[in-house]
Amino acid sequence: MIKKCLFPAAGYGTRFLPATKAMPKEMLPVLTKPLIQYGVEEAVEAGMNTMAIVTGRGKRALEDHFDVSYELEHQIKGTSKEHYLDEIRTLINQCTFSYTRQNEMKGLGHAILTGETLIGNEPFAVILADDLCDNDGEGVLRQMVALYNKYKCSIVAIEEVDPSQTNRYGIIEGKEIEEGVYMISNMVEKPDPEVAPSNLAIIGRYILTPDIFRFIERTKPGKGGEIQITDALMAQAMSGMVLAYKFKGKRFDCGSVEGFVEATNYFYAKSYKE
Repeated sequence: MIKKCLFPAAGYGTRFLPATKAMPKEMLPVLTKPLIQYGVEEAVEAGMNTMAIVTGRGKRALEDHFDVSYELEHQIKGTSKEHYLDEIRTLINQCTFSYTRQNEMKGLGHAILTGETLIGNEPFAVILADDLCDNDGEGVLRQMVALYNKYKCSIVAIEEVDPSQTNRYGIIEGKEIEEGVYMISNMVEKPDPEVAPSNLAIIGRYILTPDIFRFIERTKPGKGGEIQITDALMAQAMSGMVLAYKFKGKRFDCGSVEGFVEATNYFYAKSYKE
């Protein structure tokens, strides 16, 4: 059973400045919930109860959000507003939250490696909170856990993107071994469209086996001078097997203003106009 989910949350969120100057981008709200809460709820639905969060300077709001606010609870106790805290109270009671800091921004691979102290020697999930996913059936991570239980290897979530946008994503190449499941033979970080091996882009959902930490340690800085998780996963694929899964559901890139607005409109229509 996969019980731990890692949230890399140390980035600066520069595309949302000045809003993110003093507020973590993971705390940006879509309607009444911050992005990271949607991610934690997805992890809980997939059977996980231990949330490991890699933070950085200026990210204390993340810790405060997943904690009891005695003053606030006292103020609204017994009022019509008390029910607004029901969902976050449930998460706080169901889950254990642990934190460590990434002192330098050296890429997603380095952020995941920083989280090793919280994960230990067991398989785990990774959620990038600014990739907000929704599904009327099983959540994306729950779908991936079912696949992991079958194949017992690292898995990345993928979706088809416009070929002109391949330079914004890690792109995979592979052989389809069952519907929507690919055995990866190549992975390239942000390739230009003319050299991209496909238009199958990795999004912010992973299930990783613990040996990934050793592959990350051996990974040299790549695109942008950062330690790329795609490079470490490619090395892992060459020594064993890594799968890509074309998930069922809808994904919003809430790291961009356009995607954030699209997600807000979508969830508003879903929640308030049904």
